[in-house]
Amino acid sequence: MKRERKIMLAGVSAMLAILVAGGAFIYGQQQGRGFAQCESGAVGGGFDAFGAPFTLTDNGGARVTDQQVFAKPSLLYFGYTFCPDVCPLDNVRNAEAVELLAERGLEVQPVFVTVDARRDTPEVMARFTEALDPRIVGLTGTQEEVAAVAKAWRVAFELMDQEDQEDYLVNHMTYTYLVLPGHGTVALFSRNTEPEEMAARTACFVENA
Repeated sequence: MKRERKIMLAGVSAMLAILVAGGAFIYGQQQGRGFAQCESGAVGGGFDAFGAPFTLTDNGGARVTDQQVFAKPSLLYFGYTFCPDVCPLDNVRNAEAVELLAERGLEVQPVFVTVDARRDTPEVMARFTEALDPRIVGLTGTQEEVAAVAKAWRVAFELMDQEDQEDYLVNHMTYTYLVLPGHGTVALFSRNTEPEEMAARTACFVENA
């Protein structure tokens, strides 16, 4: 059963990856956003289909809205702190891209939303983000709040807690989304994107916003 769930989640991820391929220039022209030169692919339904208003709790314990979080360009990633390898590596990669952007004089923040609200309290998120990079904005909330935000960004996830309610893993998608003030989500990056490429594409969007 676990194997079947993993295959299903992998299938969802693969379908989204297929939708990303092709049509970048046409999509940019049709949307009139001025980002055609920055995009490497179009997404079925358009990037306007990603995101929704939310209120979550940050790693300092404060309740924050999407407007407050995305008041500056942000690299948004979904994962969980108990993740043994992928989430720390991806968050560090995003932080490296942010550092490269800072060297170019561009302020971009990394944002990390948990998909494991049961274990990832604000205190746990604070320890995790501080250990990786203090610039990371960690966000958590109730299980319902977290599920709603993940759904808004089309992030499929599943808690593998059927046999163990404490030391379980979470299957989840691993895209990073670029969110710009006034524009919403404008791009996504797969986890094999190098920090240099992420920084270069992000800079293109930020400078043309």
